Amino acid sequence: MNFSTKLKSLMIAVAILVLAAPAIGDSAKLPSRNSPIPSTTDSVPHVQIGVNPDPEISAKLLHQVSKIPGVEIRETVISLPGAKGFWIDESVTITRPHVIVGGREFAHMHPDGSLHASLSPELAKEAVELGWATYHPWADQRPGWEGFVMIYTPGSDDELDLVVQLVLRSYNFVTGNS
Repeated sequence: MNFSTKLKSLMIAVAILVLAAPAIGDSAKLPSRNSPIPSTTDSVPHVQIGVNPDPEISAKLLHQVSKIPGVEIRETVISLPGAKGFWIDESVTITRPHVIVGGREFAHMHPDGSLHASLSPELAKEAVELGWATYHPWADQRPGWEGFVMIYTPGSDDELDLVVQLVLRSYNFVTGNS
């Protein structure tokens, strides 16, 4: 890929990320989650208990994540069978590789609709406190994983919008754009 193509891709990525995230900028506070907080396992595999995702919302989530420039949806290399990995293309610089669990997979979605993602430690704390996420059981066992969380399955379009914003913020954190 030549410099002009890379520059154009970068400009498109910045435009999409700026336009896609007006509701939750990096300094904006998250709203409280109003729906019930699911139970989760406290071991690996780290999954929700008794949650059935809405297939339409899960499909919308994958579609929106696939529109992030430089991100590919692939089969995961680190999660359960059937989980979808959110991979950062080789053309995108990763400035925090130590927060990624495996390869260039910065997040993944489980078959139950929940996601694991690397957030900044501050955003992870906020997401947990406001009912959007819970820490991964190993979050305190590896340097860089302080912000590694499970984001609960979105159950409505409003929740989907917020979860997509969290995925974008994860992407920005991993790539150094936040």
